[in-house]
Parts: sequence; C-alpha cells; structure tokens
Amino acid sequence: MTKAKARFHLYARLQALGLSYDEADQLRRIEMTLQRWGELECGDSDNYGSQHVERDETTGKTFLVYQPHTSNERSRTPIPDREGGALKRLAKIMAAHPGLVSYHQSDPRGCALYILRKSDLNGSPIDQVYPNGVAVCS
Repeated sequence: MTKAKARFHLYARLQALGLSYDEADQLRRIEMTLQRWGELECGDSDNYGSQHVERDETTGKTFLVYQPHTSNERSRTPIPDREGGALKRLAKIMAAHPGLVSYHQSDPRGCALYILRKSDLNGSPIDQVYPNGVAVCS
C-alpha cells in the first residue's frame, strides 16, 4: 500500500469516529512528534557517539544529552519540550470529542497514538484495549 493510500485510510477511520479532516491531520502530526520523541528518549547512536533526551526531575526541563564514544565527557543542551506541546494539542482535540479517548504508547517500536471510543473500553483499563482502537500512524 502506498503512503498516500495508507494516509487516506487513516483519515477515513478517524473521520468515522467523528473527527474532522483537519483534526485527523493534526493527530497524525502529533503522532509523528510523539514517535520521534520516544525514539530520542531511548537514544540514538552513530559512529561518533550517542544522544538521548533527558528530563530534569526537579525542574521538568528537557535536555538533549550527547556522549562521544571516545570520552566520558557529555554535554547537555536545553531543547524545547516537544512531547509536552504535542500532548497539549492532543488534549485540546480530545476535549472537543467527549465520546473518544486517546492513548499515548511511549514505546517507539510501534505506533505512538491510538484513538478509541469510550464505549470500546467496556470497563477495561485502556492499556489493555488500546490495540482495538485506531492506530494513528501512516
């Protein structure tokens, strides 16, 4: 399936839940941001060193940490909290749709965002039923 066709099917599934085309597009962008953030939390490595995102536990500020393979010195550079911004945008969209619920899956090996109807939960915790929802990844 081509990327365009996959995106079309994703938008159609989200619109079937009552979301607009623009909201579906925003959710796809939010998922891409959360996916990349999850990858950075786990760390990236190349021939020269490794880098990962770190959140200061006392201040909540986020940093990109770089560790060269050739030394023990590491650098911490402040970066924007893209995860926090994406989650705020997600909350705004979800507030307009009280019959829906979202699930942020932080493991970068799969889709980072799922949308479900509240009725699909059937009293079960969302972390057990989220795969039954719409995976917002294309």
